Amino acid sequence: MHGHTHTHSHESEMGGETPAPDAPVYMGLPDARYLLRRFWVALTLSLPVAFLAMAEMFPSAHAWLPAPDVSGWIQGVLTTPVFFWAGAPFIRRWWISLRERDTNMFTLIVTGTGAAYFYSVAALLFGDRFPAALQGTHGVPLYFEAAAVITTIVLIGQVLEQRAHARTGAAIEALMHLAPAVAHRIRDGREEDVPVADVAVGDALRVRPGEKIPVDGRVVEGSSAVDEAMLTGEPMPVTKTAGDAVSGGTLNTTGSFVFRAERVGRDTLLAHIIQLVEEAQESEAPIQRLADRVSNFFVPAVAGAALVTFVLWLTIGPEPRFIHALVNAVAVLIIACPCALGLATPVSLVTGIGRGAQAGVLVRNAEALERLSYVDTLLIDKTGTLTEGKPQVVEIVPEPSFDVNRVLELAAAAESPSEHPLARAIVGKARAEGIEWESPADFAAEPGFGVTARAGGSKVAVGRAAGSEPGDREPRTRVAVSVEGRLAGTILLADPIKESSAPAVAELHRLGLKVVMVTGDEERVARAVADKLGLDEVHARTTPARKQEIVRQLRAAGRRVAFAGDGINDAPALAAAEVAIAMGTGADVAMASAGLVLVKGDLRGLVRAVHLSRGVLGNIRQNLFLAFVYNGLGIPIAAGVLYPVAGWLLNPMLAGVAMSLSSISVVSNALRLRRLKL
Repeated sequence: MHGHTHTHSHESEMGGETPAPDAPVYMGLPDARYLLRRFWVALTLSLPVAFLAMAEMFPSAHAWLPAPDVSGWIQGVLTTPVFFWAGAPFIRRWWISLRERDTNMFTLIVTGTGAAYFYSVAALLFGDRFPAALQGTHGVPLYFEAAAVITTIVLIGQVLEQRAHARTGAAIEALMHLAPAVAHRIRDGREEDVPVADVAVGDALRVRPGEKIPVDGRVVEGSSAVDEAMLTGEPMPVTKTAGDAVSGGTLNTTGSFVFRAERVGRDTLLAHIIQLVEEAQESEAPIQRLADRVSNFFVPAVAGAALVTFVLWLTIGPEPRFIHALVNAVAVLIIACPCALGLATPVSLVTGIGRGAQAGVLVRNAEALERLSYVDTLLIDKTGTLTEGKPQVVEIVPEPSFDVNRVLELAAAAESPSEHPLARAIVGKARAEGIEWESPADFAAEPGFGVTARAGGSKVAVGRAAGSEPGDREPRTRVAVSVEGRLAGTILLADPIKESSAPAVAELHRLGLKVVMVTGDEERVARAVADKLGLDEVHARTTPARKQEIVRQLRAAGRRVAFAGDGINDAPALAAAEVAIAMGTGADVAMASAGLVLVKGDLRGLVRAVHLSRGVLGNIRQNLFLAFVYNGLGIPIAAGVLYPVAGWLLNPMLAGVAMSLSSISVVSNALRLRRLKL
C-alpha cells in the first residue's frame, strides 16, 4: 500500500513524540516500542469501556452497575484518550492520506472509528433530541467500545507487524555483530590489542584459533581452515595459506595466522553485504507497485460500499434505521481495511531478502528478485563460474635424467618472482609438495615466451610449449622447462571445472532453465567444458559487445534472460539482460551493474537465487490471495447481506478482530520464508 512511501518524512509528528534517531519507521508509523506504550494505555482504558457496554446486555447486572447516563459518561471519558492519544499515529496518517489523496488502510480505520466515536459523543450530549426511533431502553445506544476496542486491536496488529518487519532484518543484525570488537595488531615485533575501528590498511594482525577475523586482508604467515559459511552458505571450512584472501566476520577454526589488512571499516566485504541488503530492503518490486495500485482503487471502492450500505439501511432497513445504517457502514469500513493487502508484498520481500543474505545471495533490488522467477534462459561465463578461474598443475612429464620434483623445483625457482597466473600455479604446486628452492638470480621475463633466471647454478628457462596432448578431453596449457638450453620436462596446467558445476547445471535444467555459456576463451576449450557439463549452447571468443548482442538476440526471440558475469568485461551484457547477476567474491561484491550478487562465484549460488526468487514470489501470491479473498468475503457480510436470511449482523468490534487476524495470517505466511530451503 502507498502508506509506506511517506515513511521517513512524518515520523517526528506521530502523536507529538519524536522517535530516537535510529528508531525504524515502517509504513509511516513509529517503531514497535512507541506503539506498544500506546497499546498498553489503550488496553487498560478499553477493557472497562467494553465491560460497561456489554453489561447493558445482561439485565441482572443493572443492580450493581452505574446508572446508564453515568456509564455513558465513563465510557466517553475513557475512550477519548484512546481515540485521540493512543490512536494519534493513525489519525496523523489519515490526515496525510486525505491531504495527499493517497488513500490507505488508515483512511478506513480512522473513518470507521471516528464515525463510531463522534456519533456516540453526539448521542451522549444531545441524545434527548434524537428521534424516538433511535432511543433504546436506556437512551440512544453508544458505540464508544467500538472506537476504543478497534483502536486497541489495530495497535496490537501494528505492533506485531512492526516486530515482524524488525525480525526480517535479523540477518542484517546478525551480520553487523559478526565482526569482533578487538584485533591483535603486531607492530615492531610486539602484539597489542586495539579496537577494530583503529585498524588501518597495511597493519599486520594475528588471528588465533576460534576467533573471528576482524577485517579483510591477505594471509602473510601461517595457515588455517576458515569457516566462511556466513558469506557463502557453504558449511565446509576453507584452507587459507600465505597469499590467500580472508574476510572480516568469518571464523578461524584450527590454526593461527598473521594477515595484512587490505580493506577496513566501510570497505570490508561484510560492510558491503550489510549495505547491499539494506538497499535491497528499501527497493520495491513491480508486484509491490501492483498492490499499491490495487490499494488506490480499493480504498475509494470500500468507502463507496460503506456509503451504499449506509444509504440502503437508512432507506429500506428496519428501525432504528439510522443506527443500523451507521453500525453496518462502520463495520464495512473496518473489515475492508486493506492492511493485509498492504503487507502482502513488503513483508515477504524483506523476509526473503534476509533469507537470501544468510545463503550468500545478496539482493540489490527487489525488482531483480521478482524478474528472476520468470527467467527461462541463463547466460554464464566460463572462467571462475564453471571453472576454478585459476590454472592448476595437473601433470608433470620429466625428461630422462630428471625427476618430477627436480623439474618442479627448477620451474618454481625461476618463476617465483613472477606474478603471472601460470607462474603462481607452478609456485603454489611446489609449496604444496613441500619443495624448497634457492632465490633465483638474473630473473628476466620475456613477453610472449616466458621467464629466464639462474637457479641452482644453472640457467633455467620456463615458457609455453607448442601443441597439446593428443586426445585430451580437457585442453591443457603446456609449459616447457629447460636447463642450459636442454629440455628438462613439461608441466601441464588446466583450469579445472568446479566440483559444484555439474550438479548445479543439472538442477538448473530441472528448474526449466536453458543454460548458455558465453566466454572469451577459445572454441576448443569452451566446447570441452560445455560437453562435460551438458550445457545447451556455447558462444566462444566473445567480445563484450558480442556478449551484449547475444543477450539482445535472445530477448528479441522472446526469451527471459538472466546474465551472470564478473561485471567488468560483462558490463554491457549485464546492462542488457533482464536480470543482472554478479558472480564473484571480495571486491566483486559491490558491483553496481548487478541486481543480484552471489557472494561465492559458482553455480550453486545461482541455483539458490532461483529457488529464493520463486519462493518469495509464490509467497507474495499466496498473501495477495489471502488478502483479496478475505476482503471479498468480509465486505458483503459486514454490509448485512446475511441479515434478511439469518438476522445476522457483524458487530464493528468483531470486524476489527477479523481485520487484525487477516493481517497476522499474512505476516505469519511471509515469515515462513525464513525457513525456505535454498
